[in-house]
Amino acid sequence: MKKSQTITFWIVLLLIVVVMFQMSRMTNQKVQEISYSDFLEMVKRGEVQKAGFDEKNVTITSITGQSLSTYLPFQDPALVQKLTDAGITVYSQKPNKLLALLFSWFPFLLFIGVWIFIMRGMRGGAGQAFSFGKSRAKLANNGETKVTFDDVAGVDEAKEELEEIIEFLKAPKKFQKLGGRIPRGVLLLGRPGTGKTLLAKAVAGEAKVPFFSISGSDFVEMFVGVGASRVRDMFAQAKKNSPCIAFIDEIDAVGRHRGAGLGGGHDEREQTLNQLLVEMDGFDPNDSVIIIAATNRPDVLDPALLRPGRFDRQVIVDLPDIKGREEILKVHTRKLPLAKEITFTVIARATPGFSGADLANLVNEAALLAARKNKKKIEMDDFEEAKDKVTMGKELKSKVISEEDKKNTSIHEVGHVLCSIFQEKTEPIHKVTIIPRGFSGGATHYLQTEKSTYSRSYLEEMITQLLGGRAAEEIMFGELTTGASSDIQRATDVARKMVCNWGMSEKIGPLVVAQKQTDVFLGRDISQHDNVSEDTARIIDQEIRSLVDTARENALKILEENKKLLIAMSDILLEKETLDADDIFEIVLKHVSAKQKKTIKEKMKQVNEMKIELSDKDFSEKKPEKTEEETKVEETSETAKKPDIEEVEEQIEEKPEVAEAKKDEIKEIEKDKSEEETKK
Repeated sequence: MKKSQTITFWIVLLLIVVVMFQMSRMTNQKVQEISYSDFLEMVKRGEVQKAGFDEKNVTITSITGQSLSTYLPFQDPALVQKLTDAGITVYSQKPNKLLALLFSWFPFLLFIGVWIFIMRGMRGGAGQAFSFGKSRAKLANNGETKVTFDDVAGVDEAKEELEEIIEFLKAPKKFQKLGGRIPRGVLLLGRPGTGKTLLAKAVAGEAKVPFFSISGSDFVEMFVGVGASRVRDMFAQAKKNSPCIAFIDEIDAVGRHRGAGLGGGHDEREQTLNQLLVEMDGFDPNDSVIIIAATNRPDVLDPALLRPGRFDRQVIVDLPDIKGREEILKVHTRKLPLAKEITFTVIARATPGFSGADLANLVNEAALLAARKNKKKIEMDDFEEAKDKVTMGKELKSKVISEEDKKNTSIHEVGHVLCSIFQEKTEPIHKVTIIPRGFSGGATHYLQTEKSTYSRSYLEEMITQLLGGRAAEEIMFGELTTGASSDIQRATDVARKMVCNWGMSEKIGPLVVAQKQTDVFLGRDISQHDNVSEDTARIIDQEIRSLVDTARENALKILEENKKLLIAMSDILLEKETLDADDIFEIVLKHVSAKQKKTIKEKMKQVNEMKIELSDKDFSEKKPEKTEEETKVEETSETAKKPDIEEVEEQIEEKPEVAEAKKDEIKEIEKDKSEEETKK
């Protein structure tokens, strides 16, 4: 096809060059036009040597060799006789038939060429002329796609489903001898960025069969019947290359529920969908063509498309959990120079809700940040800064912030921190910062745990933690600011869901009193129908207010009891601008009693455990197993362990008179601890 197009192009170009050459040659001939009366005067004076006649034009050659031309205004039969009597050579000029033909046909040929060019452009250059109904599916043969299942992580279940289909294509007898039938279609469902298209590319890379790929929007065209024709053509090509796999990306563009169009008119999209249904499972089924489709809008797909026999399997590609995020980070960083201190578990803990695309973007941002700083390797602080940039925006270094606003932000963020530390079920603290990014003046980050269900007490503590910033402002300044607006909104949303959706209100009971129609994977509420009476709505408002007010009182109580710590930590945060978990706990332990230290150390232990919770893949060498003698020595040392410093401090609080005697003991314990930490 490309060869014939090239030949046509060169022929047209040659014709244009010939015409232009002839025209230029004619214009280059210096022929002076004179009037008919001047021509007759030249004849009388004997200045004309030759005269050539061409219809109504006369080409004159003077005795000096000059070429002249004149136009005959009328037919003069005696003119030729006059010229002959005057001794002038008279001859007839033969017209250039080729040039005349070119001049007469050139406009028409030009029009045809322009028309063909426009028609080719309208159909995207695929196929022959007028081939609007030809499929635009791209064929990938063996080895063209470099992506394999090794490049896909965090979606193990989806990989297993697709690996089974590839195995069936390679060895169908293994399944057929037990009566198994290959799935005709697989529908990949999931949020944007979870790796649906990447899985399809991996299938193309792993399968040793032809792989067709097309977008759902490629079936839709401005002409009636084109979509159905393209579906037929795609399946015809697939059957010619069978066994093969065809991938339709964003199938919701063509597979939308029939009869849902506005205006009541017949939708061209329905013809395309009907043809797709027939091709997938009609009177002429073909088991050797497997359809893989992807969408993030399964709620709008036609039920006939989703039934078994067409899409036998629906594979959900959801957001990765902490282990999945860790594996995805390893895939995207395996070719990058990384510093030794990087711990993917910590990054995975700090990125809840990130999709595979988000994590790929995070790794890319970290690499760019390290390159800007002229580093040879990507370090942990690059990932931290990249995470902050991706989630909140770029650091606003040039933004001028008053000392009053800085102080207010510092108090606000420390309020969140303390309400998290002094509660049992809240997420462990990761870091706090007052560096402005995007629309945020500061932020408190937590190490998220993977939870599928939430208890009422956990949610109540979450609301308390959200209102901690506002409570801190109330205690320190005695007035409120607009800085807590987003916290109040989130706290109200959690309280409303507890009452209306999760049945956690004693007065409402286990009822769902607000039905929402949500966009399944895109996460936006399309509409909400409140099917409650005025009395029930009043009770709902009272219950929401009660939950929020109780949480506010708890936050005020925690911060009033630790007001000195609130002031001290906010001052340090003002100075350093960012505090990590170690800095935070170091400050807290200096300002709490011995009894509170136990609770704080439990929180600190939880944070440290989450930070060093590495998978077995992170260790290149395993430690050798201990001998029986080493185990006995360790057990003996554990039984002979010295008293903890907290126990000694409690004894001093109970009996102040033994304080002097216990000072040496405390110094000895602190010395032993420092030696142990140095060894570690």
